[in-house]
Amino acid sequence: MSDKKTAKLLTVRNLVTQVATPVGARTVVDRLSFDLGRGETLCIAGESGSGKSMTALSLMQLLPKPMARVASGEALLGGQNILALSEREMRHVRGKKIGMIFQEPMTSLNPVLTVGRQLGEAVAAHKSVSVSEARAGAKALLDQVQISDATRRLSQYPFELSGGMRQRVMIAMALSQSPQLLIADEPTTALDVTVQSQILALIRKLQAENGISVILITHDMGVVAEMADHVLVMNQGREVENGPLGAIFRAPGADYTKKLLDAVPRLGEMTGTILPKRVAAVAKDITSAAPPVVKPVVEVDDLVVRFDITGGILQRPVRRVHAVEGVSFRLGRGETLSLVGESGCGKSTTGKALLNLVPWSGDIRISGTATRGLSRAAMKPVLRDIQMVFQDPYASLDPRMRVGDLVAEPLVIHGLASGTELDDRVEYLFGRVGLSADQMKRYPHEFSGGQRQRVCIARALSLSPKVIVADESVAALDVSIQAQVLDLLQDIQNETGVSYLFISHDMAVVEQISHRVAVMYMGRFVESGTRAQVFENPRHPYTKRLMEAVPVADPDRPRRAFVPLDGDLPSPVHDLDYVAPEQFYEDVGGGHLVWHAAA
Repeated sequence: MSDKKTAKLLTVRNLVTQVATPVGARTVVDRLSFDLGRGETLCIAGESGSGKSMTALSLMQLLPKPMARVASGEALLGGQNILALSEREMRHVRGKKIGMIFQEPMTSLNPVLTVGRQLGEAVAAHKSVSVSEARAGAKALLDQVQISDATRRLSQYPFELSGGMRQRVMIAMALSQSPQLLIADEPTTALDVTVQSQILALIRKLQAENGISVILITHDMGVVAEMADHVLVMNQGREVENGPLGAIFRAPGADYTKKLLDAVPRLGEMTGTILPKRVAAVAKDITSAAPPVVKPVVEVDDLVVRFDITGGILQRPVRRVHAVEGVSFRLGRGETLSLVGESGCGKSTTGKALLNLVPWSGDIRISGTATRGLSRAAMKPVLRDIQMVFQDPYASLDPRMRVGDLVAEPLVIHGLASGTELDDRVEYLFGRVGLSADQMKRYPHEFSGGQRQRVCIARALSLSPKVIVADESVAALDVSIQAQVLDLLQDIQNETGVSYLFISHDMAVVEQISHRVAVMYMGRFVESGTRAQVFENPRHPYTKRLMEAVPVADPDRPRRAFVPLDGDLPSPVHDLDYVAPEQFYEDVGGGHLVWHAAA
């Protein structure tokens, strides 16, 4: 390691950050100390609420004052204590010396300003430039972060870009003033594995080209292994462990670090088994254990979902989104079928079609009942058999209602319980998902993310459905909480025989929970079969690409180089006269189907 790399850029000593509460100040970052060398990457890892993001906001002096403040400590950036600077002085530090990438680009970018306007503002923030120079600088930044057709992107709005492209715009803004330090706060949490892989490789590439130091905040230990030189593990605002990447992974000294590493789902750990992890763990003979008897509770044939895009003065259809094209499948009782693929491939739309939440054509039968053309009233009895758990529990729970009332609501709507019987049923459901009866009187904001998702699962279970559509239900959770929720889902399935349509972009999670897997791309199934068939013998190039992109919690694995994408990604948006290509499936053995476009 060169002297340049070991020279200290940032030294933090005894950082204490506090937030105001009704009972007094609460310490959320407690006497934290660490060093960051020039050109190095420090990963701060830990679960939600551990103080990772508060540490970053403290360094940037972006805490929501007066509700939060840095109580003590110092942070020397190039010998200057940035915690002692006034707000006016910090404006010359933010952007110019320290750039920051936030977790959710859609909430960080202004939705009513074009990408070019926002990047131009970043370019002109610390120097006097003309409008044309700012636009030229903005284009150069988009070229630097490998966004295709940069000139056209400058005139687009954030909502017109994919999640990966929006995050690249955020990286470009953070690099606009050539900062010495880049702070990336969960920059890939909400992204697909393939996009995540691209973003991580891009950050490494730009770091090497510009010689910047990086503080990467994450709860994903696979990302840590992919990026870090040094690792700082935090829990409840305090340092748990701090050291070189290899030492932390190979010989973790703290039980909390071991717990984080043990909770990481590892792709390939189910090799040689037939059943999902929670079932296989209790099977006496894993290799010969038979899958559940398949009695279809969901039958889908030739499902098509399309959305018109209107335009012009008369708002007539001008283009059409082909969200789902000719999907067919069966879901048996007590079975988990996982739909896996990147954002925009049609996974969630397929799940919503089962509950008649989007317009569709084709044939869908739930427990033998055809749902095509059913009115809202006619769908009501069908919905007793199929329920949905959404990705964001906070957005799907009414913040004005107590969680006990939210779980009871489906029972009241369907007239299945009232009075003490209703209370007893809700209390049972809370216990079933690992919550206590005294928590029934609380509101959603009083729970952690994992607890809120348990409330959503209890609500879905209230009608004793035969099918639950779990739409990215663990995507936003920490790995340890994610493992708990996955175990809960499988335990409920083992006891009740409920079937799951499990929607996810995380191949490692899908491998653990699935009986069968269908890989979606551009609205179609490109490969489907048993979990063992798809994961142990992937045949379609897209399936292989998804699996190769999964971050692995192994510091010895070679880090992937950045490979720029040539041209635009394929789009499901087409002209009105577009005709979807014919398709056929090749059975490569035992019901393992691989899609081919007709010649």
